[in-house]
Amino acid sequence: MNESTSHLVVALAYDRLCTFEFGCVTEFFALERPELGVDWYRFAVCAGERGPLRAAGGITVQAPYTLAMLDRAQTIVIPGWRDADEIPPEPLLRKLRAAYARGARLCSICSGVFVLAAAGVLDGKRVTTHWRYAERLQQRYPRVIVEPQALYVDEGQVLTSAGSAAGLDMLLHLVRRDHGGAVANRVAQRLVVAPHREGGQAQFVPRPMPPDEASRLARLMDWVRANPRRAHSVESMAARAVMSPRTLQRQFLEATGMGPYEWVLRERVSVARELLESRPRLTLARVAELAGFGSEESMRRHFRRIALTSPAAYRAKFGTQSGAKASGETA
Repeated sequence: MNESTSHLVVALAYDRLCTFEFGCVTEFFALERPELGVDWYRFAVCAGERGPLRAAGGITVQAPYTLAMLDRAQTIVIPGWRDADEIPPEPLLRKLRAAYARGARLCSICSGVFVLAAAGVLDGKRVTTHWRYAERLQQRYPRVIVEPQALYVDEGQVLTSAGSAAGLDMLLHLVRRDHGGAVANRVAQRLVVAPHREGGQAQFVPRPMPPDEASRLARLMDWVRANPRRAHSVESMAARAVMSPRTLQRQFLEATGMGPYEWVLRERVSVARELLESRPRLTLARVAELAGFGSEESMRRHFRRIALTSPAAYRAKFGTQSGAKASGETA
């Protein structure tokens, strides 16, 4: 492979490979992206065991590298695992322990968390996985702190994501960490996915909901997203959805895992994030106004609670580098 100083990402291939998760990792890191103007990643695939490696969909994968490639990786991604009840091969677990000890970044998508847990690198850490596996993971590895509602969890050196598509959220977060918000947004545009997806897994757990109520709730949510600066109360949203406030509360909880007020706050934080990333000259007061917070102090309070950082720190880390310092612009 090309020997350069670029960050080396290695994905694990294994028998009965989860092709969607593997494809997500490949799409993010294997493609050259010269239009981004950054030192993009190097990418390699290593075989977790001797082949041929069968994959979902009836295809066969031939990986060009052995587990020895993990010794060189700066980021290792486990794209799912074939059976949550099967302990991974010990040679793989030894390589993961060694990689963790030397400071490599370890990531898992969906059931791939069981591989990291078996390697013993998750003890005392917060993690997530698909909601179907969360209870099993917690019972089998009681020293691991399972957060079943999270789409992904970043513990610094170890990152875990929920169901398959949540791997996209985690991988975008990795790009944002490494290259900033502007680059991550451009990658998201190319993939045609949202740069930020708010909420948790509760919104994806199957629950019965009458079609008419589901349709009204979806229309309401789309309208609120399009009008973040308006004042939104439970009563006003219930009236717009032609529901009682009590019904609206119940439907929001069943659909998103949170009440309508909390959902609106998270949508406003999402708007603020996008503005902080893409509009470097907007004052924080103007960002707060456009996101519908009413005041800069309100934005600071809710932003820190939901995004776990301050608006200023978020802009410094993820904002575009092409603009001037945040002062002066009011529109």
